[in-house]
Amino acid sequence: MKPSLRHVIPPGVFAAALAAGTLALYAEPQTDASPKGVVELFTSQGCSSCPPADRLVGAMARNPGLIAVSFPVDYWDYIGWKDTLASPHFTARQKAYASVRGDGHVYTPQIVVDGRSAVVGSDEDGVKESIDANKGSGGALTVPIRLKDAAGILHIELGAGTGDLARASAGVFILRVAHTRTVTIERGENKGRSITYTNVVRAMRKIGEWHGEAANFEVTELKAEDEGYVVFLQQGTLEEPGTILAAAKGTGL
Repeated sequence: MKPSLRHVIPPGVFAAALAAGTLALYAEPQTDASPKGVVELFTSQGCSSCPPADRLVGAMARNPGLIAVSFPVDYWDYIGWKDTLASPHFTARQKAYASVRGDGHVYTPQIVVDGRSAVVGSDEDGVKESIDANKGSGGALTVPIRLKDAAGILHIELGAGTGDLARASAGVFILRVAHTRTVTIERGENKGRSITYTNVVRAMRKIGEWHGEAANFEVTELKAEDEGYVVFLQQGTLEEPGTILAAAKGTGL
């Protein structure tokens, strides 16, 4: 099935909830070592339905118990404004998720939770439900992970898998992430608006493979002062992404 490209109109209740400060899910303290959920927002500066989702991800990013990142896509560039943060690699990632799910649904704003389920990007309740439903499913976020960034070297410690994951394999991916980027949009559907994007992925690459046993990785990466790192331990490949077994974010994200 050919992926469909469409905007999704966000639920009207979102703006009122945000104004009232009722995003309780994203204010909860985190006591576990592992995050509750990993949220990937596929967004575009050329999408008039995306700003509420961009604000939602900004709220989620403030919770230490969630990992929320933004992947700007480029397939709306033709309608009048070229997204200044987008990458065709991010578009490919979104389409790869849709292909693996088998639904072919590619649109903005769209959130993928834990590499497993897709939700309309501004649907707060849907995101919460997906986080709860995915907990432990398929091994999601069950592998221990710890990051330490010292002297320009990122140290990654991964624990061993349990049960079926003791014999599993997964890729170790590092994401270079900008904490915030504010863009003034001059043309297109968001003409005249200044929009702030949170935890914007600038690059993503595989640095190694995990085979169910505890493992350590070290990587030297160049990043700007306002950037940090997110690490995914994810089954599958960049072309066929699967469940995120572990994730961690560096200081400042």
